[in-house]
Amino acid sequence: MKSIKWNKQMNKRCKVLLMCLLFLGMAFLMKRDVMAQATTEVGDGSQPLSIGVNVDLGDDNSSLNSQLKILLVLTVLSLAPSILIMVTSFTRIIVVLHFTRAAIGTQSAPPNQVLIGLALFLTFFVMSPVFTQINDVAIQPLSEGKITEEQAFEEGVKPIRTFMLKQTNEKDLKLFVDIAKIENIETSDDIPTTVLIPAFITSELRAAFIIGFLIYIPFIVIDMVVASTLMAMGMMMLPPTTISMPFKILLFVLADGWNLVIGQLVQTFH
Repeated sequence: MKSIKWNKQMNKRCKVLLMCLLFLGMAFLMKRDVMAQATTEVGDGSQPLSIGVNVDLGDDNSSLNSQLKILLVLTVLSLAPSILIMVTSFTRIIVVLHFTRAAIGTQSAPPNQVLIGLALFLTFFVMSPVFTQINDVAIQPLSEGKITEEQAFEEGVKPIRTFMLKQTNEKDLKLFVDIAKIENIETSDDIPTTVLIPAFITSELRAAFIIGFLIYIPFIVIDMVVASTLMAMGMMMLPPTTISMPFKILLFVLADGWNLVIGQLVQTFH
């Protein structure tokens, strides 16, 4: 019975394959007929139908400007992910999450894809007021034609600058201002964005490492207790991390660690 069913299935597949081949053959013949009819008689002989397309880009200056604009747009699009990561809360969040995983001792749980996805959604949550303000003052007026592209860029950068200034340490900001040799800074508007961004990134890394150190402390205590116990019992050949990891996970679960870490991490931006 199985062989009969298998033969029936093979016959159906062969029929379908033959129908497909027949269809392709008919399409090929129809294409040849269309190509043969696409010739026009000129004089005594026949010449194939020719179609030409001419694109007028204007003068040389306008063509050069359009090419430069296209190059600039492609460059910005290629660097957009890095730019968005560096001027948002993503840096602090992802570093703290990696410190949390390293402190627990689970090398691949949760995996990197989960940590990056969680960091992205937390970044959207933290930056949602900034993105909403950018949409109201820059994107919507530009789409309605009320402002130019330059004005939209200037208005769109202001909310991001305000966010970065609130999160940037004055010491880091002064460091990069001194490196750039900028003087006569009276207000925050006088600080260039090229100086503000590296100062903001440095402050984010400092804050992330401080939070990571605080996360490490309870897990280091567990490692020390387990190592001392194993030494007292004479089990010096047994790795302490093998015994301490279940206790770390148990402590993290009982303390509702993810709620504490993510909640306190988000609160640091407010």
